[in-house]
Amino acid sequence: MAVLSQIKYDAIYQAIQELYEKENYPIQKLCDIAGIQRSSYYKWRNRQANANALFNTKLIPLIKEAYQERDGILGYRQMTIKLNREYNLTLNYKRIYRLMKILHIQSVCRKKRKTYIHSTPEITAENILNREFSANNFGEKWLTDVTEMKYGIGGKAYLSAILDLGDKSIVAFVLGHSNNNELVFKTFDIAHKEYPDASPLFHSDRGFQYTSKRFHKKLVDAGMTQSMSRVSRCIDNGPMEAFWGMMKSEMYYLKKFSSYDDLEDAICEYIEYYNNHRYQKRLNCMTPLEYRQYLLNTAA
Repeated sequence: MAVLSQIKYDAIYQAIQELYEKENYPIQKLCDIAGIQRSSYYKWRNRQANANALFNTKLIPLIKEAYQERDGILGYRQMTIKLNREYNLTLNYKRIYRLMKILHIQSVCRKKRKTYIHSTPEITAENILNREFSANNFGEKWLTDVTEMKYGIGGKAYLSAILDLGDKSIVAFVLGHSNNNELVFKTFDIAHKEYPDASPLFHSDRGFQYTSKRFHKKLVDAGMTQSMSRVSRCIDNGPMEAFWGMMKSEMYYLKKFSSYDDLEDAICEYIEYYNNHRYQKRLNCMTPLEYRQYLLNTAA
C-alpha cells in the first residue's frame, strides 16, 4: 500500500510541475487544489533534481564514449537511440540534447551539393516508383546511383551502390576509377548474384549507364521492372540521395584520403557499420540487417 501511495503522490507532484512549467500556474494554488502541502511538493522536487543530477553524471561518460567511437558523427537523436539500444535505457531526445549542449559536443556532419552529368539516353522509363519510398519486404524496391569522391592530389573515384527500400540496407556497392557502364553493371551483377530470387522495381536517375540498352536488358533478364526519376528531379530518388549525404557527412568529409586504397577501406568500413551497427529510428531503432530479419520473421 505504501508503494501505491507513493506512486499516487509522484503522479500528483509531476502534474503540478508540468502545469507550473507549461502554463505558469502558481505552485501554492496547484497544491491547494491537489490537497497537499507546498513544502511536500518542494521536498519531492528537490529529491527529483538530485536523482536527475546523479543519473546525468552516469550518462555523461557514455555520451562521450559513443561520440568518440564514431569520430563525432552522432547527433543527439542518433545518440539517444544508441544509448537506449545498447544500455537498455528509455532516454528521451531532450535530455541527451541538453547534456550534449552542456558538454559542447555536436555532430560534425555537414552537407555538400551534388553535381550532375547530363546525357542523351538510349532508353528511358517512366517514374513508376513515383516517390513511394515505403516497402513491406526486402527485395521489393531497389534504388541505385553513382557518386564521386576525391583522394590524394586530384584523384577521383566513383562509388556505385544499390539500396533496398524495405530494410534500407546497402545491397551491393562497387568503387571504381571511372564513372562508366562497367561500374554500374558490376554493382548490379553482385546484387543479382547475391539475391537471385529478387525481382524488385529498380529505380535510378537518367544517368547514361542506366539508360543504356545493355543495362535495360540486364533488368529484363532478371525479371525486374525499370523506373527512372524525372529530368532534374533528384527528389525522385530521395532515399538514395539521403544515403550519400549521410555517408559523406559521417565519414568522407571528416577525413583526408591520401590514396584510392585508403578511400576504399573507409567506404567498406562505413557500409559495414551502416548495415550492421547504425540504428535508425524509422526502422524501429534497429539496424538495416536487424530490420530485414524482423521483416522475414513477420512474414513467416
